[in-house]
Amino acid sequence: MSLERAFGYIDEHLEGALDEVVRYCRLPTVSAHGSSIEETARYTIALLEAEGFEARALDKPQGGYPVVYAEQQGDGPGTLLFYNHYDVQPPDPLDEWTSGPFEPQRRDGKLFGRGVSDDKGNIVSRLLALRALKQAFGRLPCGVKFCIEGDEEIGSPAIEPFVEEHRGLLAADACVWEWGYALWDGSPTLMLGAKGLLCLDLSVQGANRDVHSSYGTVVPNPAWRLTWALASIKAPDERILIDGFYDAVKPPSEEELAALRALPDDATELLASLGLRSALLGVKDADYHRRHIFEPACTINGLTSGYQGQGTKTVLPARAAAKIDFRLVEDQDPEDILRKLRRHLDALGFADVVIRQSSTERPARTPMDDPFVSIAQKAAVDAYGREAFVVPSMAATGPMYSFIHDLGMPAVMAGINYVGGRDHAPDEHVRIEDFRRGTKHIAAILHRFAEAKRR
Repeated sequence: MSLERAFGYIDEHLEGALDEVVRYCRLPTVSAHGSSIEETARYTIALLEAEGFEARALDKPQGGYPVVYAEQQGDGPGTLLFYNHYDVQPPDPLDEWTSGPFEPQRRDGKLFGRGVSDDKGNIVSRLLALRALKQAFGRLPCGVKFCIEGDEEIGSPAIEPFVEEHRGLLAADACVWEWGYALWDGSPTLMLGAKGLLCLDLSVQGANRDVHSSYGTVVPNPAWRLTWALASIKAPDERILIDGFYDAVKPPSEEELAALRALPDDATELLASLGLRSALLGVKDADYHRRHIFEPACTINGLTSGYQGQGTKTVLPARAAAKIDFRLVEDQDPEDILRKLRRHLDALGFADVVIRQSSTERPARTPMDDPFVSIAQKAAVDAYGREAFVVPSMAATGPMYSFIHDLGMPAVMAGINYVGGRDHAPDEHVRIEDFRRGTKHIAAILHRFAEAKRR
């Protein structure tokens, strides 16, 4: 059958695709630093054009980095949109990488490097899947579009007005989101949504300069002020203490809970890889997955104040700062949470804590009974020999809201990643076998989608 021919092509050309991932990931496209953006956008366009796409860079209406858009007609009705991004996270801390973050290396059946998993490797995988289908069928089985952002890792600024401005270009029947992951044992998953995100910088200014710590009885200490303010946000039992924070949070449905109960215990291996004996609050099994997917969170990303060098310096700092984020669940609004945080701090006497919003994303989710989920599930059987575990939402974030709600299309996550791939951390990597099977899954999704549209 033709799909088997496509799978054979993927097997035969896997090494060439991995070599392309290495070349692509040598570009240090760190959007937080603004590095190599234009060069990588041009490189991405060249990759797409080499596969027969009409591709170009589009500016966002309110600034931000270029979006690479591409399209190619297919042999049948229907259009699938791929959402990806060509930017990557900063590689820090550099001393924790086994090899250079922008000099990808293969070791022990894995490919290591910044972007090999999130998200350049997925772009190359999808292009290999499309080429395999063309080799097997003569043409693409359906229309295909790509929307590839250059600043997803800094919160996708201005993505909503961009989507609104280009509704016609981006119109499609369904979307395959940027990546998807396998479990430790290689079992596939299908994720159907994303949490929302609110990223904030909090700061307190005291004196106009650092002073001797002997003044600690008479000069305000911004580090203590910020510490107390942060401590007021969350209790030791992990419950967030902002008034009204949970007002929009809905409990998962019975169907969603059943999907969580079906998930295997991948937490044990994850925690072991992190050097931890147990999860937060000791949760396990279905309760672990429920908290991870259906509960919001507040995380301190970093704290800065005073002297932190070698030895002792008895100083009272002039300033303290923290970066925090809120991961939000369906129906929570980042702007509403920001207003509630401001009221919370003011009511407790922390009006001196300055809040600066750096990025936001709204949560979004595709219904579990959407027909496209069934298509992706059948494709998983084609590629993996078994059905995928359905996960109602990922615990991470992406600009899925604009595509699901504004463009009105279902979105499913499928790709080459796995739960131990260290995305955003040193030694980011993909397993070669996951790359192979994930690429076949993408090819099968397009094939199954095109078959469904012909009926």
